[in-house]
Amino acid sequence: MMFRRRIPASSDTPDGINKLKRALEEADAVIIGAGAGLSTSAGFVYTGERLEEYFSDFVGKHHFEDMYSGGFYAMQWPAEELWAYWSRYIYINRYMDPSKPVYKELFELVKDKDYFVLTTNVDHCFQRAGFDKHRLFYTQGDYGLWQCSKPCHQATYDNEETVRRMVLAQGFSIGEDGALTVPEGATLKMTVPTELVPRCPVCGEPMSMNLRADDTFVEDEGWHAASQRYSDFLRRHKNMKVLFLETAVGWNTPGIVKFAFWQMTNEWPDATYACLNYNEAYAPDEIKEKSICINGDIGNILDKLK
Repeated sequence: MMFRRRIPASSDTPDGINKLKRALEEADAVIIGAGAGLSTSAGFVYTGERLEEYFSDFVGKHHFEDMYSGGFYAMQWPAEELWAYWSRYIYINRYMDPSKPVYKELFELVKDKDYFVLTTNVDHCFQRAGFDKHRLFYTQGDYGLWQCSKPCHQATYDNEETVRRMVLAQGFSIGEDGALTVPEGATLKMTVPTELVPRCPVCGEPMSMNLRADDTFVEDEGWHAASQRYSDFLRRHKNMKVLFLETAVGWNTPGIVKFAFWQMTNEWPDATYACLNYNEAYAPDEIKEKSICINGDIGNILDKLK
């Protein structure tokens, strides 16, 4: 079905918090769709203090304004400098815990329900918060995985051990809690040793991040297994009372979560759609009577739901 309105007009559902509480209580299953705003609310901010704390030397040299942009700048740098940047980026956004318990609060909300998570996020926060890895589908990749840049084969590789060696080689320390810190008086290096630069074990080409940026993205066995589990979950619950809980999904890739949730809410007889978003909570007219829209920071909304 083609929805008539595609331009969001943000609006709150009257008594939305209480209506969402009831929808959660009554649902046979909850399907969470999560976007980047969820991690932003949890503290994974790519600008400001975090940028200054971990990348002030790179910013001073290359003059970018956020970590995301820095990743594009890095593609032009020598391999040793590129992986110095990316190892910091990967470590703080994949192997450190976010500063706020937003993901843990979301888990507490659904842990006793039959749930599944569909997300475009690549920072692994769901699993670190306690979500069952067999109930997660990371559609766009994972900061914790590398792949052949060519790619010559459809496999991915865990990068944690090498990333740790890379950040330590630059002069960082890793605390008992996993936090990355700069020892007092230390001057960080902006390169990693050449022997740490990752290369494909099959063809020898440079490795790249397993992130969906172009048609070289590798959908490995794990990706396909998660996709199948999600499809099976949808098939089993189609005729049940299902809550599609969309959390902080923006408009960069709306077809993955947002449009799919709209479509299924419209077609499934007992489905409810809930959109939690910061100034972008919206549901199209076709499913308005089956929808709950709540504007605000996702962390604040979860606090109210408790």
